[in-house]
Amino acid sequence: MQTITEAARHPSPAPRPQSLTFDGALLWMGSIETRRIYAIRPDDWGVAEWATAPGKPWGMTAMGKDLRVLCGETDEDHRVIRRYRSDKGFEDDALPCPQDTGSQLGYDGTNLHVSQWYNRAVLVLDKGGKVIKTYKAPRGICGQVFVGGQLYLLTTAAEETNEYFLTRLDPKSGVATDVALVPFQGRALAHDGQHFWTNHREQHEIVAFTAAL
Repeated sequence: MQTITEAARHPSPAPRPQSLTFDGALLWMGSIETRRIYAIRPDDWGVAEWATAPGKPWGMTAMGKDLRVLCGETDEDHRVIRRYRSDKGFEDDALPCPQDTGSQLGYDGTNLHVSQWYNRAVLVLDKGGKVIKTYKAPRGICGQVFVGGQLYLLTTAAEETNEYFLTRLDPKSGVATDVALVPFQGRALAHDGQHFWTNHREQHEIVAFTAAL
């Protein structure tokens, strides 16, 4: 199996980067250390804006000009999804995660997808937050993003190792296929139209990479 090809490795603007998404112009990152989200300009790696999240920003995805951020809130780390708008900030209304669990978020243009790491599942939600479909993954899920109508996952069977995989899941068939090895402990997946992006969280770095799909 091929190993990913790193295209760039940047210092994160905040420690322990956890979530990532690309909104068409900016790369958004959420730090579970600072509990803030940051909009990064890919061309000069400057921070265009930042905001404090209501909890730890475990997952994030862009929906048009807005973001959906999966936050761990309260001392019990309750998992909810909140809308973020640059002009208004985080909204008060929150969508509870199914079974009060979930880490990464994806969006296929119609529905939100919540990944459950230890359950090895991706849940498709309707607008009201009801689960309308479930996909099973071969390993624990620590990242997800849609590219070309396919759902790409970052997966691992043992998070303390460096054996991580870029896994493609076909939404029509539900079949998951490993595409490439990721030789470090990645968190989150984003795609800018050319490169995948992930976080090397404990190294406080953000990595761009390619893989033959």
